[in-house]
Amino acid sequence: MAMPSPLPVRDGVGATRLHVPLSGPWPTVSAYMVERFFHLDPERLLARFDAGEIIAADGSALSRHTALGDEEFVWYYREPPVEVEIPFEIEVLHQDEHLVVIDKPHFLPSTPAGKYVQNSALVRLRRLLDNPDLAPIHRLDRATAGLLMFSSRPATRGKYQMLFQNREIEKVYEAVSARPAEWTPTEFPRTVRLHIEKLRGQVCVQVDAEREANSETLIEVISADDDVVHTLLRPHTGKMHQLRVHLASIGLGILHDNLYPILTDEKPDDHERPLQLLAREVRFVDPISGEQRSFATRRSLGFASER
Repeated sequence: MAMPSPLPVRDGVGATRLHVPLSGPWPTVSAYMVERFFHLDPERLLARFDAGEIIAADGSALSRHTALGDEEFVWYYREPPVEVEIPFEIEVLHQDEHLVVIDKPHFLPSTPAGKYVQNSALVRLRRLLDNPDLAPIHRLDRATAGLLMFSSRPATRGKYQMLFQNREIEKVYEAVSARPAEWTPTEFPRTVRLHIEKLRGQVCVQVDAEREANSETLIEVISADDDVVHTLLRPHTGKMHQLRVHLASIGLGILHDNLYPILTDEKPDDHERPLQLLAREVRFVDPISGEQRSFATRRSLGFASER
């Protein structure tokens, strides 16, 4: 069971929990945090202790003199970054007592991360629906648009999460790739299976051809012209970057992908050239009502060929 936060959600953002060692070379909790967050101004961090902003599990404030070992966990609100506004809105497609389904635009992260906090689907949705209990059931890459599902109630959240864990949800995606010089449409539909592993500290996942496959995607062709191939993707598994890697592995790297097949230098977002990947449909049996559920995106891929 998750440890409850003594601090409420503020402006759609939950407090951060930090594990503090119970012993070590630091005389105080503040000394440990100053070393742990060496990239921050130490006086500014200590000032947050003085202001009562570092909180223990019982809701009491720590001081800069609180001894190491007095508290194993502390909570605090991260200082918000200066964010570049992402000029695209989420659209709520469905809302009930247990479930919210949205259409996420390209460039918007699913959850707060790094320089994106208020500009995340989760924070925007919490503020829009005034529900601090909202939590994502799954995630989409920041670069990917389309269907994203959220739990409205902690009491029933696990039932929806188990749909993904047990592979009891059908997901359908679309992608647009540059057409290779040598390309044979009769090779489709085809199933791609690879062993994908995310290594710590690396941006891209690694493919190991010698190991047993742990990812699988059925790829079908919707349409093609002289320039692009428009595909329908049915993933059986949900590994990180799976669809991007699988298409790149067969020579159909997704248009405007800066990770696969070649990692390129990070650049500012070009809103005219979004990654051509879209979470198009989800289907499942609702674990609460038992009814068949089906949702479809209202978005489309701007670089797709004429059907």
